[in-house]
Amino acid sequence: MNMIPFLTFSFFLLNFFSLSSSLISISVTPKTLSKSGDFVTIQWSGIQSPSKLDWLGIYSSPSSNHDNFIGYIFLSSAPEWESGSGSISIPLVNLRSGYQFRIFRWTESEVVPELVDHDHNPLPQTKHLLAESEEIGFEPGRGPEQVHLALTGREDEMRVMFVTPDRKESYVRYGLTRNGLGRVVKTRVVRYEREDMCDAPANSSIGWRDPGYIHDGIMLNLKKVKKYYYQVGSDSGGWSTIFSFVSHNGDSGETFAFLFGDMGTATPYLTFLRTQEESTSTIKWISRDIEALGNKPALISHIGDISYARGYSWLWDHFFSQIEPVASRVPYHVCIGNHEYDWPLQPWKPDWSSYGTDGGGECGVPYSYKFHMPGNSSEPTGMRAPATQNLYYSFDSGPVHFVYMSTETNFLPGSNQYDFLKHDLESVDRVKTPFVVFQGHRPMYTTSSGKKDVPLRKRMIEYLEPLLVKNNVNLVLWGHVHRYERFCPLSNFTCGSLVLNGEERKAFPVQVVIGMAGQDWQPIWAPREDHPSDPIYPQPLQSLYRGSEFGYMRLHATKEKLTLSYVGNHDGEVHDMVEILASGQVASDGIHDGPAAAEQMESNFSWYVKIGSVLMLGAFMGYIARFMSHARKNVADKGWRPIKTEEI
Repeated sequence: MNMIPFLTFSFFLLNFFSLSSSLISISVTPKTLSKSGDFVTIQWSGIQSPSKLDWLGIYSSPSSNHDNFIGYIFLSSAPEWESGSGSISIPLVNLRSGYQFRIFRWTESEVVPELVDHDHNPLPQTKHLLAESEEIGFEPGRGPEQVHLALTGREDEMRVMFVTPDRKESYVRYGLTRNGLGRVVKTRVVRYEREDMCDAPANSSIGWRDPGYIHDGIMLNLKKVKKYYYQVGSDSGGWSTIFSFVSHNGDSGETFAFLFGDMGTATPYLTFLRTQEESTSTIKWISRDIEALGNKPALISHIGDISYARGYSWLWDHFFSQIEPVASRVPYHVCIGNHEYDWPLQPWKPDWSSYGTDGGGECGVPYSYKFHMPGNSSEPTGMRAPATQNLYYSFDSGPVHFVYMSTETNFLPGSNQYDFLKHDLESVDRVKTPFVVFQGHRPMYTTSSGKKDVPLRKRMIEYLEPLLVKNNVNLVLWGHVHRYERFCPLSNFTCGSLVLNGEERKAFPVQVVIGMAGQDWQPIWAPREDHPSDPIYPQPLQSLYRGSEFGYMRLHATKEKLTLSYVGNHDGEVHDMVEILASGQVASDGIHDGPAAAEQMESNFSWYVKIGSVLMLGAFMGYIARFMSHARKNVADKGWRPIKTEEI
């Protein structure tokens, strides 16, 4: 082979990119940001022969290797990109490190089929650097971020957690007026390290980023149903903005809650994983509902698959920044899902299970540190990773007893979890809390086409369902399947009710799948068994309503009745509803669609929402704008189309 032409061409390419790079300018404004969600504008000029594959890499920390970007945006998302100049504006989240932006040229001939993102789209390559910006960062001393509340199990307490860049002592100061934050408590601080992660990408240079220091404080001696103001931080590190919440009352005759699974988070750029743009709509409508309630306490329940970080730690930061507007106002409760926990060496992995690598090597560590739920449930990991926390617990809120389980750890008879669930359900005071709501991640019942969890569901029906039926659990909620589905009162696949003493009747638990809050991998419904390849998906008699719209559940309970409503993200209206009486009987249910549903639902909750919708929606849209990016939508149009390949 004659090497002279080849070497000449290589020398030409090297000189071409070197010359091109010297003519390109890139600038970022502003140089310093105040808080997460603030926008930066990246401008560039001088790109010769611009290509649709030229791309902007987003780096934090600025010292990251070229391949260790946190996200990317194709320059072709800017309207004027073909001129070789353009600008992009995006919001940034404080990762406790600076940012840098780099422009690369990437050609179709350099696509590496093996290097793909979560949707099997080719990841951009970093061989040809055209320009890099100066570093920018967040102003120090602006106070903590990622503030979120949780109940402790005591009605006169409220837990608050937040993140700071260092271990300096921090505090919570609170009071009944904005100018009277005279009560102060010190926080406990924890942190996890890269070595605590179980596998890649969580412990790799691509996925790992400094998680900061996680603070945990408890506001004490709260009066019932009072609006409290609070602020977190310190004089040396700065104080947060002033937040507020309404304290709970264990003797209240009313409960308000917002419930969903599988929400995730949105980013204004493409990254190694698919992110969940629809999650911003879920937060928007829930924020509307919270505002409409005024000075009434409420809570949020997120039943697994929380951030979908899966080993890319900055997605946890995006998630907590995104939920802060609601999680700083009402308690935010969670249970563990497969995408927080599962990894090949997890301690409990029976041969019939479908546990895999869904946790991205996190093995429950960020989930265990970043949340602190009531109780003290934990399971050892058998590795350096600390014990997994927040697995199963319960608490009362007004007339409802809420119970949470882990579908990712041992729930069979003889396990600590089974013993807890059995004792808890048998000990409920049905005079104080006439309703019991049971929650977990993987569903006991679903008519989706997913087959992997069939053996697990069989064990859940065999061992857990008898506990639910025997103890008159009213409502059972699951996630994991990214659709909405409501079943009849159900036991062992049979609709109906339990006959007691020959005459009294108790309805079986109403089972509902609510994993439709953000993740958009949608499994199809199960086809006919005798025609599996035909696109005909009959709805079994047990399944009363199936919906594919994103959304969340709104729960309102009094001593006499519990109302559960399915709110669609596309219009903020109620699309399905079920009412359960304290006797256990289902009073009414129905399939509704559109604005007429809200009119039919003449409950106090509906009235609050009608009043608050107009007041809140406009204000909240300004916040949502921080987490939405035209650039990302344009990238999806101009790059490779995502292909949905996961079963669930």
